[in-house]
Amino acid sequence: MSDLIYMQKALMLAKQGRFTTSPNPNVGSVIVKDNQIIGEGYHQKAGEPHAEVHALKMAGQEAKGATAYVTLEPCSHFGRTPPCADALIDAGVKRVVVAMQDPNPAVSGKGIERLRSAGITVDVGLCKQEAEALNRAFFKRMRTGLPYVQLKMAASLDGKIAMASGESKWITSTAARQDVQTFRAQASAILSTHVTVKQDNASLTVRHADLPAAIQTDYTASSIRQPVRVIIDSQNRLTGKENLFKQSGEIWIISKEERELPNSQIIVEPSESETIHLPTLLTLLGEKQINSLWVEAGAHLAGSLIEQNLVDELIIYYAPKLLGNNALDMSIIPNIQKLALAPQFKFKSINMVGDDLRVVLTPKKDNVEDS
Repeated sequence: MSDLIYMQKALMLAKQGRFTTSPNPNVGSVIVKDNQIIGEGYHQKAGEPHAEVHALKMAGQEAKGATAYVTLEPCSHFGRTPPCADALIDAGVKRVVVAMQDPNPAVSGKGIERLRSAGITVDVGLCKQEAEALNRAFFKRMRTGLPYVQLKMAASLDGKIAMASGESKWITSTAARQDVQTFRAQASAILSTHVTVKQDNASLTVRHADLPAAIQTDYTASSIRQPVRVIIDSQNRLTGKENLFKQSGEIWIISKEERELPNSQIIVEPSESETIHLPTLLTLLGEKQINSLWVEAGAHLAGSLIEQNLVDELIIYYAPKLLGNNALDMSIIPNIQKLALAPQFKFKSINMVGDDLRVVLTPKKDNVEDS
């Protein structure tokens, strides 16, 4: 039972890095001796000390003979920081409890093997499910090379995102829009299109003042990492004068040809199609260490991502209002001819956010009807 308590503490610590660590995983560590926590820490930012190092520094000489709890396998390679497995060995810990093995090919069992070779007892698998959920985006990229895609939509009860005129401010409540800020802050990148940027004059940044009060208290505006803004502009419609370009933070423009825009990196998508080939784009983003991709765009991109089975999580904010049959649909999927071919999802969670309903769904892996 004590192992469970200490690992749960390590998981709580790891969550503190969710706004700052990308592209690295969230990791927490606790060091225990004589049933007392003598050291704790979490990984805060890529290039800075890992969780184990923070915990060992706090424990000092008392770490000798202690037990270390870590939410992810200690690294065994030299990257931007030295191997954590070596740090644990040098500190003289007696036992290491690891929630799960790291799927990163640079680690993937090597850290555990190094610890055991040094005579340290290593137990693996405690709270594995919780540890997996904590870094689902990082793990997906490690296993597939692709980011974890969250598609967000805000709609009326009849599935409309704007009036026929394009008017859409605001369908959902202030509380729902603030909730979106928390999701944005945890994303590695935000994907949108030139249409959304121009229609809404969108900046697509994390607004610290709109985050929940608790997050504002725990994290300064400068400490929260701004996600990269990835904008599809295959028709070269952006001018560089839009509000997007006036905000600080990285901007990647996805185009079919080289061009120049202020404060931006142009990424030429190399497929032969006239429009952006979404699977190729996701592969490019994975290669650029984008773990989680938050999508805010119109019905065409939303429909294409769904139709091509590229969405890992669908997040819909439903406002308690009806916009009528002439209003704009939240997704356009033109190629569904039979009910059996309709994309299917499973409800993951349903919560009230202000006056609105936030529904989170994940794709159903097959179209076989449940018996």
